[in-house]
Amino acid sequence: MGMGKSMAGWIGFAGMVMLIVGGIDIFEGFIAVVRDNYYVVTRSGFLAVDVTTWGWALTIWGTLLVLAGLGLIGGQSWARWVTIVLVTVNIFGQLGFLGNSQYPLWALTEITLNVVVLYALTARWSESRDDLRPAS
Repeated sequence: MGMGKSMAGWIGFAGMVMLIVGGIDIFEGFIAVVRDNYYVVTRSGFLAVDVTTWGWALTIWGTLLVLAGLGLIGGQSWARWVTIVLVTVNIFGQLGFLGNSQYPLWALTEITLNVVVLYALTARWSESRDDLRPAS
């Protein structure tokens, strides 16, 4: 088993992690929609909208992450760059959440998962590309 195959496994793993990260974002969004007072927004907070609006935005964002993860699992070529962009934006979003929340460990965990996905999608991609193509 060559290095390409092992990296293709990492990319499949990244797809699964994207499903988890997207699910976490959807879950966070639902909490914000259902329980307005669950997240305590401080005066130095980054939210420019009310918590319910932010919750719906986070739910939609999580759905995009899940769709990107499904694209990665399916070996779709578009999914790599879409996921890299989404994960990068998600890291910055979680940094804002980290500084504005009483749940810093939760945000740090999601940031770590995002970094693992970035690694899987950027390290030795050219070696893995052929192993990811769907069999025809």
